[in-house]
Amino acid sequence: MPQPIDQSQTDAPAETSPEIGSSAEALAAASSSECAEASAATTGDEALAGERVVDETVADGTAVGASDLASLTASLDEPLVHVERDGVHYTLLGTAHISAASAEAVTRLAESKQFDAIAIELCDSRLHSMTNPDAWSKMDLFELIRSGKAGVLFSNLVLSAYQQRLAEQVGVEPGAEMKAAIKSADQHGLMLQAVDREVGTTLRRVYRGLSLGRRFLLLNALIASIFTREEISTEDIEQLKQGDMLESAFSEFATSSPALYERLIAERDRFMAARLRQENEAHPGRRVLLVIGAGHLAGTVKALQESQDDPAESVRKLSETPPPARWPKLIPWAILILVLTGFGIGFSRSPELGWQLVVNWVLINGGLAGLGALIARGHPLTVLSAIFAAPLTSLNPTVGAGMVTAAVEVWKRRPEVADFEKLREDVTEWSGWTRNRVARTLLVFFMSNFGSMLGTYIAGWSIVKALW
Repeated sequence: MPQPIDQSQTDAPAETSPEIGSSAEALAAASSSECAEASAATTGDEALAGERVVDETVADGTAVGASDLASLTASLDEPLVHVERDGVHYTLLGTAHISAASAEAVTRLAESKQFDAIAIELCDSRLHSMTNPDAWSKMDLFELIRSGKAGVLFSNLVLSAYQQRLAEQVGVEPGAEMKAAIKSADQHGLMLQAVDREVGTTLRRVYRGLSLGRRFLLLNALIASIFTREEISTEDIEQLKQGDMLESAFSEFATSSPALYERLIAERDRFMAARLRQENEAHPGRRVLLVIGAGHLAGTVKALQESQDDPAESVRKLSETPPPARWPKLIPWAILILVLTGFGIGFSRSPELGWQLVVNWVLINGGLAGLGALIARGHPLTVLSAIFAAPLTSLNPTVGAGMVTAAVEVWKRRPEVADFEKLREDVTEWSGWTRNRVARTLLVFFMSNFGSMLGTYIAGWSIVKALW
């Protein structure tokens, strides 16, 4: 079992800091248990007052004392938790994602020469994106759409726009503390460990965990966020200071859905604890600084202290994407059968009725798909392709109208390097989505698909009404 830092020299019992307490209350909604136990960890000055003051040798051979870390952390406002597990000493720093003080705290701790490694609340892909901003220009947009990853990219861009709006409103770039950790690890020759779960995996697990109705609402909310330039509420900003970027972006759904909260927050707490053990358990004596959002602090501490599962197995299980339900795949085939049956019944009654049903199907389905492409400011040929393709693709379960319109849009307006370079900046406002060729292609894909889906149900209902 992991052991907390030795408290034999302290007169007062260890207490959980207010920051940890508030995080525990937030996570209680998802886990139905307390996320921090006073006897399991020590925080802030009280933990440091209870440490034995002994000399330690850091990676560069310099002798330093625990009192040096105590004097440093005494001046920090951010919550700190110390956990000993498998002979590895973890210092967990709870940060606010929009706080200059958090970034400064990371830098000062890294400069203390008390750590051998820095772990960060980033996945490999987000770390790569942060350290290689030009990676966007190497992306094959149509291949990404064809392989079914358009939804993940679209969600990432919406989240990026949300972050940029925050930066403009509060004057601090979200994630500044993560950039400070990356820079500090490089400057001081410290090992850098990205321990968060892949954002694409998290989003897919979130989506698969929602009912069909909530999926529809979530998609609408994502699309609607493109059109708004309203200031982010004070409540959301305060939540972000104590919580998590994904939680804040999906706060309306997370607060009303324990299942969603579990996948956004609690699962990642357990994942990060397992990744820490996976990276470090074979190196007793290593000292690791974990830079993590305050909203994850309590849950990660709990998992790091209490989990007895094999870390590799935990990482594997939490990285799996739940298989999609089978019945939604049957819907397109059911629509195909019902529509063709309706046409057959219509023609059997009279050719005029049959042709009227066909015309209604084409006009409604194609018209709404074309309208979606038009709203997305697609090329005129893209709009025409939506009008002609949607009535056919709606009867073909293997191809969507968006696939056709995206291909035409990329063909007529191939994205340039500058579009990729300015992508994150452009998606902060509606005009940027329609100006940037990458963003516009994604918008064309989703809006024409949405129009075709809407047209399918409306046209299908009109067939039913005409026959019965």
